Amino acid sequence: MSETAALQQLRLVAFDQEDLEVISANLQDALVQVGDMAFLADSKQFAFLAARFDWVKAATGCLERCRTGLHFERVLKVSCAGFAQRDKTRILNLLSIGFRETAAPGGEIDLIFSGGCALRLQVECLEARLRDRDERWKAKALPGHPCNQEPRSE
Repeated sequence: MSETAALQQLRLVAFDQEDLEVISANLQDALVQVGDMAFLADSKQFAFLAARFDWVKAATGCLERCRTGLHFERVLKVSCAGFAQRDKTRILNLLSIGFRETAAPGGEIDLIFSGGCALRLQVECLEARLRDRDERWKAKALPGHPCNQEPRSE
């Protein structure tokens, strides 16, 4: 791997809500295949691989995606809504990740995907790590979402 490629690799850690907001912003519009998600109950870990859109490089006019891994530690339970875990080839578009403390330092991490899909992780505490992998490729287009329609005036 070249030095330039190593400098492009993003590595982030989150131990509080503010840290997680940085990870969430960098993973906005990441594409996650359901089959690339795993909950390892015995080791209390949840992880997935994603095709992350590089919003920082996009500001310079370069549209790229890269393979990124995100994992959470101290996960007690995982729930999903809007999709089935058996749909291994389904691709979800990640919109945001948030944390809500329920019983300090524990709480719930919500991963919100487009199309009404979501994951909720119940955690002992917030501990997340994001790391880019070597693989990068040109994106076909800038991700976008239709705006909510304006209410009609009568």
